[in-house]
This record gives sequence, structure tokens and C-alpha cells, in this order.
Amino acid sequence: MTSNWPFLSTLNPQLQKAWETAGFEQPTSIQKKTAELIVQGKDIIASSPTGTGKTLAYVLPLLQKINEENKNIQQVIIAPSRELVMQILQEIQTWSKGSTIQAASFIGGANVKRQLEKLKKRPQIIVGTPGRIFELIKQKKVKMHEVKTIVLDEGDQLLTHEYMQTISGIIKSTLSERQLLLFSATLQEYTIQTAQKLMKQAEIIQVTRSENEGKVEHIYIVCEDREKIEVLSKLSRIDSMQALVFLNDIGKLSVLAEKMKYKGHAVGELHSDLKKEARAKAISQLQSGKDSLLLTTEVAARGIDIANLPFVIHFDLPENVSQYTHRSGRTGRLGADSGTVISIVTPREERTLKQYCRELNVPVKQKYLYAGKIVDERK
Repeated sequence: MTSNWPFLSTLNPQLQKAWETAGFEQPTSIQKKTAELIVQGKDIIASSPTGTGKTLAYVLPLLQKINEENKNIQQVIIAPSRELVMQILQEIQTWSKGSTIQAASFIGGANVKRQLEKLKKRPQIIVGTPGRIFELIKQKKVKMHEVKTIVLDEGDQLLTHEYMQTISGIIKSTLSERQLLLFSATLQEYTIQTAQKLMKQAEIIQVTRSENEGKVEHIYIVCEDREKIEVLSKLSRIDSMQALVFLNDIGKLSVLAEKMKYKGHAVGELHSDLKKEARAKAISQLQSGKDSLLLTTEVAARGIDIANLPFVIHFDLPENVSQYTHRSGRTGRLGADSGTVISIVTPREERTLKQYCRELNVPVKQKYLYAGKIVDERK
């Protein structure tokens, strides 16, 4: 065993082997702080920045807790977006290889008949979006009487007014001694208070970015609003540029994409109005280097995991610190690789950006563009 994490030796041999195969040397802070508590059956409210191994923090202990002989649903994981659901399912399938554990996904908008077929295979873990899971519970297709654990992933999004009734309905459909886990990249006081009402003596665990030691540089370029497109054009020409570019709304995103394509730039679009195939194509075009920029919105980018993404660009200033954290966390994931977060800001937005970075305790530097490079001084 390469790791000196005592928890590993308590796992079943198949999971220990999977850890060795994955080549991880040490757990991340969030994994270290939550795994044992989850196995002990404690309710947890946990936050850790995007890209710090939150999914594995609950997947490992949950797989350890599954009774493989019992072919009923034992665990339910809820996430706000299709991408995140698929990512979680993939993680479960990777780590449960070699066992008889069955997992299945249930997402809104997908063919209901096909999803009911999945239930015939008797999954012990189901992962899904809130609306679809609640619908299946109400139709008595998903039986919750043996569910021991419910996970709310990206809990800050799930415990909002929009989802609250659905989430409460799902939780109430289980027996009262169930375990409830909430994981999120950011935690507002409101989320903590709401979660506590649903839980029994919840443990609150908050991990900061510095504990994960991701090597991420935060920089910004100042220009007038009308010059932002010119700055983005110059950034897209930088050697080996590969970036997610965040905008605040779909309308603006489509207009910018059109203008950039007209200027001859290789850019893709990712937003919630796109069909599944178009979304997958947009992501693979960026990953393969065919596109240097992928323009996206906050909602569309939730649950996307692009390995070794070198840049995140804020074309529009995020609306709050939490949004800045989520978006920026798409680069330098798991502290294993470095990344650069570039904000294109007006003089007025510069003040707000500095305020965000002060709150997050991350240094941010002004940079300039010169001869196709990002430089420290104005030439």
C-alpha cells in the first residue's frame, strides 16, 4: 500500500486494489476528513473547492457500505445536472469494477421506458436529477424502503427554492434512520441551516483551496467593455490555448460565438439549450485541440471535468464569490496540475474582482498582452 492513510486498510480488498491501480499516493483533504465518518453512518455537510476529489470522498466509503447480497436500492445520489450525474456514475463504475455492485442513472429528459429497463437490473445505487428520481418514487417504480444513504452533490444548488419540495419529498420517502450527506464546492449559511433541519447532528466539514495546494495562478487584463472581444481574440491565438470561457447568459454567448467565428477563431459553444450529442461534441472539440475556446455558462459547465485544462477565462465577471470559485475550479483540478484563471475586466469590475480574491485569500495580478504572449508589464 503506497498510502499511509489508515482508512484504506479498513476497505475491502477490491477497493484497496482499485486505489493502488489508480496510482493515488495520498487522499485529498476532503477525502481524509469525511471517509471514516461516512462509514460510521454520520450525517455530513461538507464543502471543498471544485476539483478536489469530492465525488470519490463519498463514493469510496459508500461502496464499502453496500451489501452486495441485497439487490434492492441502498443508496441514492442526487445531482443538479445531467453531466454531473454521468460523471458520478462513471466514478462508481470505475471503483466498483470486480464487484457485483450495480449502479444506474436516471435523468430528466431521457426516455422513461429505457430508464425503467435499468430498474429491472436491480441497481443498488441510483444516481439522478431530483425531478426524475422523485417522479419514479411517486410512480412506485423506485422503492426507497431499504435506502440507507442519500447524497446531495452540489448541495448548494439542490437546497434552493426551485428544488426544495422535490428534495424533501425524496428524503421523506426513506425510513427515518437513513444517513444524509451534502457535498458542495461552496457553502452559504442558508444551505447549512436548511441541511441541518433535514439531518441528525450533522458534522460540518469545510476545506479551503489552500489545503489542496492546487497550483493555480489568478490574473486579469483591464480594458473597456467594447474591447473585451479583441482581448479574447488575442488570447485565443496564444500557443496551446485551451480554455473554458464563462459568460453570464446564453444570448450574449451566442452573439460572441458568432463574432469570434467570423474573425476566424476556433470556438465552441456549450449551453443548456444544446442537445446531448452537441454538448458532447463541443467538449471533445476542446479536449482534442480542434477548438481553442469553449464558450459556456455557469449552469452548463456544472459537472464537466476536462482533465488538465490549462485556462479558465472569465469574459463576464462572475456575479459573486461562489460563482468565481466554481468557474475557476475547472483548472488545476486535484492539485495535480497547474492552471491559470484569466479575468477580462473593465476598470470598474477590477475593484470587484480584487474584492473576490481578498475574500478567497488568493493573490491576483494584473497582466498585459504583447506579441502573442501574456506579459507582466505594459510594452
